[in-house]
Amino acid sequence: MFIEKINNPSDLKKMSREDLPKLAREVRDQMLEVISKNGGHLASSLGVVELTIALHYVLNTPSDKIIWDVGHQTYAHKILTGRRETFQSIRKYGGISGFPKRCESEYDTYNVGHSSTSISLAVGEAVGRDLNGEKYKVVAVIGDGSLTGGMSFEALNHIGHIGNDVIIILNDNEQSISQNVGAMSTYLTEMISGSFYNRFRKKSMEVMSSIPVIGKYLYKFIFRVLSAFKSFIIPGRLFEDMGIRYFGPVDGHNIPKLIELLNRVKNINQGPKIIHVITRKGKGYEPAECDPCSFHGIGPFDLSTGKCTSKGKFESYSSVAGRTLAAIGAKDSSVVAVTAAMKEGTGLSEFEKVAPRRVFDVGIAEQHAVTFASALASTGHKPFVCIYSTFMQRAYDQLIHDVAIMNLPVKLLIDRAGIVGDDGETHHGLFDISMIRNIPNFIFLVPSNGAELRDMIHFAHGYNDGPIAIRYPRGCIDVENLDVESPLPYVPGEISLETEGEDVVIFSIGDMVQISVDAASLLKERGITATVVNLRSIKPLDFDSVNSLIERHRGFVTIENGMVQGGFGEYICSSVDPGNASKRICCAGFPDEFIRHGKVNELFRDYGLDAQSLAERICDYFIAG
Repeated sequence: MFIEKINNPSDLKKMSREDLPKLAREVRDQMLEVISKNGGHLASSLGVVELTIALHYVLNTPSDKIIWDVGHQTYAHKILTGRRETFQSIRKYGGISGFPKRCESEYDTYNVGHSSTSISLAVGEAVGRDLNGEKYKVVAVIGDGSLTGGMSFEALNHIGHIGNDVIIILNDNEQSISQNVGAMSTYLTEMISGSFYNRFRKKSMEVMSSIPVIGKYLYKFIFRVLSAFKSFIIPGRLFEDMGIRYFGPVDGHNIPKLIELLNRVKNINQGPKIIHVITRKGKGYEPAECDPCSFHGIGPFDLSTGKCTSKGKFESYSSVAGRTLAAIGAKDSSVVAVTAAMKEGTGLSEFEKVAPRRVFDVGIAEQHAVTFASALASTGHKPFVCIYSTFMQRAYDQLIHDVAIMNLPVKLLIDRAGIVGDDGETHHGLFDISMIRNIPNFIFLVPSNGAELRDMIHFAHGYNDGPIAIRYPRGCIDVENLDVESPLPYVPGEISLETEGEDVVIFSIGDMVQISVDAASLLKERGITATVVNLRSIKPLDFDSVNSLIERHRGFVTIENGMVQGGFGEYICSSVDPGNASKRICCAGFPDEFIRHGKVNELFRDYGLDAQSLAERICDYFIAG
């Protein structure tokens, strides 16, 4: 086994090039064995095994810097950089992260988890290197999907202008190897990356530029001829026009070709370069190759069949949202759906079945998605913007500037709100409450079950007096085949009493409602009775009812699946009558820190947000009192 001898990239460099494809197969086998048990981002990682091996084989890491975009394709990178034995723990509570983390390894140059950041990081790293007078290489690895993000083009424009030495690897995995990967393209790529060609090109351009009067014009003419010829043969004109030299495309699963090209480009020390690498998602595992979307992020699965083993009989909040929106959209042609590369994840594939011309996947462009929707609302349509909570952070200015200030009736469906589990700190949706509750004009709703989500989406459909946001968690509802076409009336701000008691009132929202009910049962066993309030709405909030309930009880608690700072608990505490403020027992939520990865129930327990912990905090208060 070659893989057992690889503890870091220096061990990799001792291997012969002929043995590297065998190592690639072994790396894939380890990934499949572990991820079939733990779940994870499999298809992308399977697709870059050869590329990862070639990068560490050619570069002098960690002195040379590899900067990954998103980071969900770094499983091979982790295995090759000293984490082979701990790879079994990936995404588990207390184990290694599914994404690059600086505190985990010196080979992880930056923490990443969101897309379109790698080129900006590489540009900053290169400029810092050059200001420090250092000589190491900086390589950004970015997928074609991440390249759709506007931040990537901002960085490309910048590096093309300032001209520092950066290598960008464009991992293109959305198409099979194109016609351009043929004899002429291979020959031309080898020629333009060769040392003789580049010395000749540099010297000849210097000579032409020095010719009096006509030199600069001759230089421009020759440069245009070369660029025109090159763009006729290979698809790199866009990058060349931005001042970034283009190489490729090259087969991303051919290790010898990758090593050869990387060595050639590495030795070109002038300016930014981009290498176009063609890969296949799910490479080496047939189920993932046939269905890369399902294997992008997957739970535990049967390795022999590729079928998921963790699916329950209940559907997810995302599915309820998608089916409800599809039912509404089938009857109302003014309804449109917008998402940012998350059509399947947010349930919009159901909407697409009934209204394919009215679903818009704008790619990884959350800012554009929100502003695009604001204009749709202005033209009389009813846009529902479906985005994960953690990615909605990227469009905060647009929520204020392009939606709220103009009070446009954009409807936000904020999926994966709160703790999401194994993906960790970059993916937890813990900040949307503090973001949106502070924006004027927004209505902000929080369902605690699938039926409430259905009712709120139907309400949002009929509400046209301003923007509205609905946040809901990752996970399943405890109902099979919920009827999404028969909503119950919903009034924003109207609270629901889940239990009634005399000692303590627990104000809860979303998935914390059931935990509060369970805590009330535990308290009852200890002689303490609790009223559990399902607020259902953060804005508007019925403060008359809130104050009335506090007055009738000895103390009150708030609990939320979000950050305490800026959360709805702070909102209540800052707005209750002064005489009631002293009755506060606690505001339960996540503290002022980034929350690690782990199963949701493990994190709730660790941070005192499970039913047992909540009941104990309330008991301690009454015992001390």
